[in-house]
Formats: sequence, C-alpha cells, structure tokens
Amino acid sequence: MEVKEKQNHVEEMEETFNTEEAFQASYEYFKGDELAARVWLNKYALKDSYGNIYEKTPDDMHRRIASEIARIEARYPNPLSEEEIFAVLKDFKYIVPQGSPMSGIGNKYQVASLSNCFVIGNEGDSDSYGGIMKIDQEQVQLMKRRGGVGHDLSHIRPKGSPVKNSALTSTGIVPFMERYSNSTREVAQDGRRGALMLSVSVKHPDSEEFIDAKMEQGKVTGANVSVKIHDGFMQSVIDGTPYTQQYPINSKTPTYSKDIDAGKLWNKIVHNAWKSAEPGILFWDTIERESVPDCYADLGYRTVSTNPCGEIPLCPYDSCRLLAINLYSYVENPFTNKAKFNFTLFKKHVALAQRMMDDIIDLELEKIDAILEKIVNDPEDSEIKRVESKLWENIRSKAKEGRRTGVGITAEGDMLAALGLRYGTDKAIDFAVEVHKTIAIEAYRSSVYLAKDRETKNPFIKRLKEADASLYQDMV
Repeated sequence: MEVKEKQNHVEEMEETFNTEEAFQASYEYFKGDELAARVWLNKYALKDSYGNIYEKTPDDMHRRIASEIARIEARYPNPLSEEEIFAVLKDFKYIVPQGSPMSGIGNKYQVASLSNCFVIGNEGDSDSYGGIMKIDQEQVQLMKRRGGVGHDLSHIRPKGSPVKNSALTSTGIVPFMERYSNSTREVAQDGRRGALMLSVSVKHPDSEEFIDAKMEQGKVTGANVSVKIHDGFMQSVIDGTPYTQQYPINSKTPTYSKDIDAGKLWNKIVHNAWKSAEPGILFWDTIERESVPDCYADLGYRTVSTNPCGEIPLCPYDSCRLLAINLYSYVENPFTNKAKFNFTLFKKHVALAQRMMDDIIDLELEKIDAILEKIVNDPEDSEIKRVESKLWENIRSKAKEGRRTGVGITAEGDMLAALGLRYGTDKAIDFAVEVHKTIAIEAYRSSVYLAKDRETKNPFIKRLKEADASLYQDMV
C-alpha cells in the first residue's frame, strides 16, 4: 500500500502543461506549421485520461522512446546508448516510429498495444454466426487498444446458400461487411478512429457484390476493401476465357460453382477503383509465393489478409510494429547539380532501424502482459472476458514466435526531387529500386547479426547445439 501511495505521489509531481502551453511549444518546434503541431499534440503527446499533458514537443516524445529502447538494448550484447537512439529519432530526421509505437512506448497512462497492424481469423471452417461474431468482438477489442485490423471474408458462404436456421438461406458477404464497418466506426482511439481492411478472394461467388458494396453512398464507410486476385483469374482476363468461382474457395469438391466473364469483372474493379478509390487489389498468389512465413503455414503462419493499408500480409493473430526511414535526409546538397544519396549512412541506419524494431517487440510483449493483467483484474465475469483474454494470448504467442518487424520508408518523392529525378521516369524507378533493394539486404543482414548476438545464448539454442552439432553449424 505504501509503495502504491509513493508511486502515485511521484506521478502527481511530474510536470504537466496546459493545452495552450504545449501547443505554443510544438508550434515553434514545427516552425509555424499549425496542422503539424495540432496533430502531434492530439495524437502523440503523452497525456492521461484527465487531460494532463506531459510533453511539450516531439523532443520530449523522442526522449521517452529512446529511453525505453535503450532499456531493452541493455539486456543484450553491444547495446546502443540512449543518445545514439535519440540522435536518429530527433526532429523526425532519420528514423520515424509510426503511430502506435510513437504514442505507446513508455506511456504508463494508457494500457495500449504498440502494434500498428493486426490480422485475425478463425482456424478451420467458421461459416457460422458464432465465427462471425467472434471476429467482430476480436476486431473491437484490438481497435480499443489502438491497432488497425484486417480479416478475410472468403470463409462466409455466398448469398442464397442453404443454411439450417430460420432464414433457410444465407445473406452472403455484404451484410457482414456492414457489421464490421459499423463496429469500426464505434471505436474511438484518442483522436482517431479504428482502421479496418476487409478482403475477399476473386474466386468467391459474392466477390462482385463485395466490389460494388462501397459504390452506394454511405455504405461500408468504416473499412477499406481489397480483392485477392489470383493468377488464374488474370490469365482468364488476358485470354478472354471464362473463370470459375466456387465455394468453399479452396475446396477440391466445392458445394457451389459458377463461370463468370473475367474481363467484365476486371473492368468493374478498374471502374470502381477510378470512381471511388476502392476496391484495392492484392495479387494474392504473388504474395504467397514471396512470403517467407508461409513456409511455416502448417505451424499457423498461413497468410490470410493484410493490415488496413495493405503493406503487410499476416496470418491470424499476428501483428506488426512499424518504423519509417526518411529518405530525403540522406540526400546531400539537395536540389543542386551536386546532389548525392549517402548510401553509407543509409545502410547504417537501416541496420539500426531493424535493431530498434526488434527491441520494440520486447516492449510490445510487456504491453501485452499489461493488457492481460488488466483483463484478469477487470470486474466482469470470466465468461464475458474469455474471447478478449484468448485473443491477447494468441497475439502474444505469435509476437514472441514470429517477431514481425516493419521497416518502411517515407519521403521517396522528396528524395527523387532533391536528386533531380522526375517521378515515374525509368531513371527514377531504377534508383528507387536500388534504394529498396538496399533496405531489404541491410535489414536481413541486421537480422543475421541480431540472431548471432541475441539467440546464441538462448537456453533452447544451447540445447540444440548439444543435441545436434551439425544442425547448429547449419544455423551458423
């Protein structure tokens, strides 16, 4: 009791700022950019539920983040110092943590996740109200902890299919799109709304209705929608041949199938995307072929959908934290004939970003433990809390096993302009490819070094070495 009272007293003694003080300080930090100051203050400055603000400028935020990452670094060999971390974060110049890590790292006033992205879904057959409602609750539980969510609807039987309840036939996919969309709109997230991705396979018989759903004003306004495009469909578009849709979509003995005009459906996708900016398209066979985790599909890592912006395909209950590298900052002498991209510094910072991302996974595991502890201590009956508790247990397991990291980029257009390259030209594209290739190579190189530093002392790895020395050598 005394410890708790002392802790509360310490928290009460922390310096706080009123909204006007913090706004003026951040306004000066952003050199008179009112929008940037307002967005930062509303979404990312450290604050509690009573309106107390604990940070005046992003410098305070970056100190908070650097301190926490340095705390994790201290657990491992050759740790980065707080100053080294702060130097690459300061002024958003080089490495920019994205929303959830930026607001959540070191935040003791909110029980929230550091993950930007989640994908959910049921194992096996789940075309039932039980399966549909479970996903609805999981989606809401994640959004209230600040995450964006994606899930696939291809498991829902098509409209008109027989069902053994009072309806006699299924309503199809579209009504459930509305349900999930409305749930998203209900959840507030500290100055922002939840974000949702709904996907469906073009092989599904209801995919055309899915594609048309957002063309009606006011419908499905709380979700992004994307169609999974398969190689066979595109080949039918090219050849002008019919394409077979079926349900279940991956069954060798489907209960329902029909042939469609692939070219006509493709034209509708293009038209609707032009008219309403949706649906997006996911070249799904390519995604699965390129996906390293899908090598472990039989262990629960089969990719099923993406996060709301489509950058990261994930398996059910997997999550990801995001950082962006500011490409413009690596241009020396920008907008002059001496402009040059500093690949040496860029490679160094990609490695740092990958390392910091791994540290943030450890911070996220701490956050998940806090969420689970809160669920245990909540006064509701255990039956009410069951879905939420199981959800976070699943997420913790996937985060600990898979340790997904998302190192991305920002300011690519600014980088190209600063180098005197016109966006979209062959020369600009070739240079952008070189930059992205460098990110991939250096991030994987950093991962190898992280494994060497952080896994060789792991007790399980040591037992593997003792049990099978040749296996250990292959790993090395």
